[in-house]
Amino acid sequence: MHGLINRAIQSFVCATYGRQCWLHATQAAELDFNEFEAMLIYDAEISNRLLDVLCTELKRRKPEFLEDLGTYLVSHPNMEDLRRLLRFGGVTYVEFLHSLDDLSDQVRLAVSDLTLPNLELREQSPAEYLLYCFPGLPGYSSVMTGILRAMADDYGALVILSNEGCQNEADIISITLVESAFAEGRQFELGARKS
Repeated sequence: MHGLINRAIQSFVCATYGRQCWLHATQAAELDFNEFEAMLIYDAEISNRLLDVLCTELKRRKPEFLEDLGTYLVSHPNMEDLRRLLRFGGVTYVEFLHSLDDLSDQVRLAVSDLTLPNLELREQSPAEYLLYCFPGLPGYSSVMTGILRAMADDYGALVILSNEGCQNEADIISITLVESAFAEGRQFELGARKS
């Protein structure tokens, strides 16, 4: 698994549960290190073992833990660059949803050896969508659910999200747009301001 993914997990745990929680988890997972290097590739078994330990220690189900990770990736100040990248997907939440088909390609442009599973958005109606998360990264649909929820807040949209299970090897997230301008979204400017 790519080091950037592992670093994101590390950052989430340290920011949410504290550095001691992270250090304890790396020891319990029998890792011979406690810091992931962002540009290295790690055996997926290491990441899975660490996630299992974290979920056990924190008494959290893995899908819930990963959904919270997805929310963190968009909403925490440590992750502003990722939020900005996602906001370039469109001015509205619906435009953002339609940009998700190209997310794995956009990520590969930024980090050539980071491969995310493909996503496919299918519009059922102007207010109902299905997001197909294809295989390649266990728990990816849970992380995406957190990202979708946090991005809805970011745009000020009111959405209902639910996991619809698996079909043709793809995990499906149902997205119902209740109101596109439910609340004032977070401030976002296309160009960065100079101080």
